[in-house]
This record gives sequence, structure tokens and C-alpha cells, in this order.
Amino acid sequence: MAGEHVTQLTDANFQNEVLDSKEPVLVDFWAEWCGPCRMLAPTIDDLAAEYKGRVKVGKVDTDANRNTAMKFQISAIPTIMLFKNGEAVKKFVGLTPKRDFKAAIDAALT
Repeated sequence: MAGEHVTQLTDANFQNEVLDSKEPVLVDFWAEWCGPCRMLAPTIDDLAAEYKGRVKVGKVDTDANRNTAMKFQISAIPTIMLFKNGEAVKKFVGLTPKRDFKAAIDAALT
């Protein structure tokens, strides 16, 4: 359930793909059964395409990757976190307007 510019993130690759990334990373914590997650998916795909080459966008299936979800204390989904230099700099819980994500991403790019 990810667009062509969205990276599938797992417990196994999270360190390399997100925490060690040189570029900011927007991470969508979601699950297949989550209706609001499915509603947010097109926005995440749009952001991935729009910021391609400048920001990495990935998705973590919280059911399949419980260790990563627990490490970042994901208690509700969808939760979207923005990482920069290996640190979480912004966290959104629930359906969030695209403009809010863009403002956070633009700030991380400066």
C-alpha cells in the first residue's frame, strides 16, 4: 500500500533507511486495517513524489514491525514522524492536512 516513491520500512532496515539517512525522512506508521491510514495514503504518496530527491518518505506497517513501533511509542495510528539527522523533529497523530506536513518538511530542509 505505498506509491512508487515510498520506501517500505521494517524493523530490519529502519536504522539504515531512517536514522542513518543524510536527508530528512517522513515516516508513516500505519496498518492495513486502519481506515484513517488508508485515507491518508494518497497524501503520503503525493508528498513522496513532490519531495523526491530531497526528502525520503517511508511507511512502517505497525503490525508487522512491532519493535520499531514500540521504540517510537506509537500508540495510535496513523502517526507520521519527521526525522532529521537521526532525530524525530515532528510528530503528527491522526489525519493531518497536507499543508501541515509541507510546513514541517520545508522547515526541516532549511
